[in-house]
Amino acid sequence: MRKTLFLTLILWTTLFIANAQSACDTTFVRVKTANGTIEGFELMGIRFFRGVPYAQPPVGDLRWKEPQPLQSWSGVKKTIQFGPRAMQLPVFSDMRFRSNGMSEDCLYLNIWTPAKNEGERYPVLVYFYGGGFIAGDGSEYRYDGESMARKGIVTVTVNYRLGIFGFFNHPELTKESAHKASGNYGLLDQSAALRWVKENIEQFGGDPSRITIAGESAGSYSVSAQMATPLSRDMLAGAICESGSLLGFRQMPTLNEAESRGVEFARKIGKKNLKELRSLSSDELLQISGRRDLPSFGVVVDGYFLPENPIAIFEKGEQAHVPLLVGWNSMEGHYSAVLGKAEPTIANFEKAIREKYPDFADGLLRVYRPASDKEVPIVASEFAGDMFISFGTWNLSDMHASTVAKPVYRYYFTHPRPGYKGQPQNVDPLYRGASHSAEIEYVLGNLPVNDVYDFQSEDYLVSSLAQTFFANFILTGNPNGAGVPDWNPVRAGKPAEVMILDTKSCLQTEQHRDRYLYLRSIQNSFNP
Repeated sequence: MRKTLFLTLILWTTLFIANAQSACDTTFVRVKTANGTIEGFELMGIRFFRGVPYAQPPVGDLRWKEPQPLQSWSGVKKTIQFGPRAMQLPVFSDMRFRSNGMSEDCLYLNIWTPAKNEGERYPVLVYFYGGGFIAGDGSEYRYDGESMARKGIVTVTVNYRLGIFGFFNHPELTKESAHKASGNYGLLDQSAALRWVKENIEQFGGDPSRITIAGESAGSYSVSAQMATPLSRDMLAGAICESGSLLGFRQMPTLNEAESRGVEFARKIGKKNLKELRSLSSDELLQISGRRDLPSFGVVVDGYFLPENPIAIFEKGEQAHVPLLVGWNSMEGHYSAVLGKAEPTIANFEKAIREKYPDFADGLLRVYRPASDKEVPIVASEFAGDMFISFGTWNLSDMHASTVAKPVYRYYFTHPRPGYKGQPQNVDPLYRGASHSAEIEYVLGNLPVNDVYDFQSEDYLVSSLAQTFFANFILTGNPNGAGVPDWNPVRAGKPAEVMILDTKSCLQTEQHRDRYLYLRSIQNSFNP
């Protein structure tokens, strides 16, 4: 009897191991793209393609040129490893890369698809990473596309040029350009990636007519830019903006202003012309660009990618006419950005506002009005967040709802991210909320791949709800569906009903529309 039982246990164990091994076996799969055949792999029902090139490497004479069409290849290109990340300094400690090093040769994308053949038609999510246009990568764990793919969405992350490599302006660059423009190369990379997706995603089981773009922070700025540019807006079926847009307070320079910065940059590093600038190695240029005495470069109204200021484009309703899911977090800023080391009291808050914004202090103190010292950390943190990123996100939401006949769904993410594993919680005793970028792993369903934070059951509850909303929106253009609270779209010119994303999610009428209307009224003359 014992022997029979023992043999039975061995048999069941053997079968279990065999089945588990079978379930985890990796199968290599090939797809024929417009430029050649690539080989990825399939694991547990999802197909992975990593480091797929979408444009020529922007190196040598192609440094500071718009992305050039990809050259075709013969044979099979292996796409099982993430490509190199864009050149960047180590500025953010929370970025965990899986990329194959760092290089100017960085124009690659990654695809996760549930499709088994090219005849299937799943909706497509194209996600742009954040990092202030100076850091980030599509290989980061928090942007992993497998979880969304298991929701029936072909998911794509895109690498694009950053910093001095992605946004440098110079008169010689403008002169050599067929479009008489320079800069915005990182945004042009994104547009080129979208064209690649549009042309090739059918081969991966994606529907090229159902492309939703999304991003957080600089990625969200990027989404608003792709909505605004005539180069991309006709390729989009939907947009998701998480904390950020080009419709905020950041003043975008004109092309002439940006070119002057480029001339100053070259002069200060002792380079006479564009040829000498291009002769610098990528490492040399990267290190030089980190000097604090040199001008920096960002998004510019170049007359080509952005024919005019995005605010004007959205005011006229010339942006992409697509459904929009948009929102921000409850603690995008901290009161110390306003008060410095001063105690959070009404007197100190008023003093700081009057010193920093003397021309607008009365108006600001009218709409940012703490009732007691106890409320100062909350109000001052909200003000800091609005100045940083929340106002621009609100402005995008409100303007899009007013100028296009497509629904806008606004959220407010309030769930605090837990502390690091094995470390005591570092909780601000005066105010604690959802910090900038805290929502990413929740909405993309990536808590399990982030082993840094001490996520608990309530975090997985919030993630399940938030990801369901986002997936529904990508699938149908509407976040509503079975098992989630009803979410009403924004009404043009009216206080919005906002979905609070937390352990107890519900619709709530926006509480501070007066603040944002006032900030809009002074936007053109107010420089925070």
